[in-house]
Amino acid sequence: MTPRRRIIPLFIPHAGCPHDCVFCNQHRIAASVSASLDDVRSATAIAAAECGTTEIAFYGGSFTALPVHVQNEFLTAAQPFNIRISTRPDCIDESVVERLKSFGVATIELGAQSMCDDVLESSRRGHTASDVFKASKIIQDAGLSLILQMMTGLPGDTHEKSLCTAEQFIAIAPDGVRIYPTVVVRGTALFDMWQCGDYQAHTVENAVNLCATLCAMFDTANIPIIRLGLNPTEALSAGEAVAGAYHPAFGELVYSRLYLNQAIEKLAGTPPDADVILYVPKNRVSVMTGQHRTNHDILKQKFALRSIKVIGTDLLLGEEIKVEIHA
Repeated sequence: MTPRRRIIPLFIPHAGCPHDCVFCNQHRIAASVSASLDDVRSATAIAAAECGTTEIAFYGGSFTALPVHVQNEFLTAAQPFNIRISTRPDCIDESVVERLKSFGVATIELGAQSMCDDVLESSRRGHTASDVFKASKIIQDAGLSLILQMMTGLPGDTHEKSLCTAEQFIAIAPDGVRIYPTVVVRGTALFDMWQCGDYQAHTVENAVNLCATLCAMFDTANIPIIRLGLNPTEALSAGEAVAGAYHPAFGELVYSRLYLNQAIEKLAGTPPDADVILYVPKNRVSVMTGQHRTNHDILKQKFALRSIKVIGTDLLLGEEIKVEIHA
């Protein structure tokens, strides 16, 4: 049996970040209180008591923008486990990466957000696409795992610009990506822009369509997507997310759309009144069916089918679909 792998997240909201991006309020998006050294020590104690591979992860801020002595204290407290940190592209250089490696950092996640400089400027990111390329190369040359984070629907962003960002990510060839459609959160500059009409948020439906395309691009390039959409929290679900593409099951919506698109392609030319069986991996039956049987109903109506069934099987993997058509 493959050893279980687990990531223990520790949040340091806004800590170390030299900029205040228009979309950002990490206290509402993630944890409200920054992790302390005692929290790190508690996490390592939990990790030590577990079987399998455990990784300590510092999320929510720009870790390498913290004072060096603070970074070193956190990293020392996380020993002897593999460590993952999240930071900004302009807070990475060769000496920083070498120091991180010496403490056991194995993975660096870069908040790239976009590879279009005009979008980055409109979002007040404080870095350029060139910084992303440079930082990525330094991390990869050092033999560390690289994860790139992108956002869709930022100020000045378009469908085409998001596809361009994905293409640039694919050219970098990271070990994984996170995709976060923009959510308008109270207490941010973007919230003020949205209220004044200076920013038009994309809808969940827009973001689902776009992210389905992005997922297909990354899948073709064999780049894993490790997160789709903001992690749901009580605060966001209770009203702190006022507009944009926030949904507690956003990832499932995207994969459901991917299955729908694939089924439509495979059913092209199906005669009316046919009986159709869609075979999918066992753990993907609900995703193929869609929330509230949405995919089921769309396919039945679009192809004028007499019946449609979704059956799970152990013979298929990943996002595969097998179709049986009985005219």
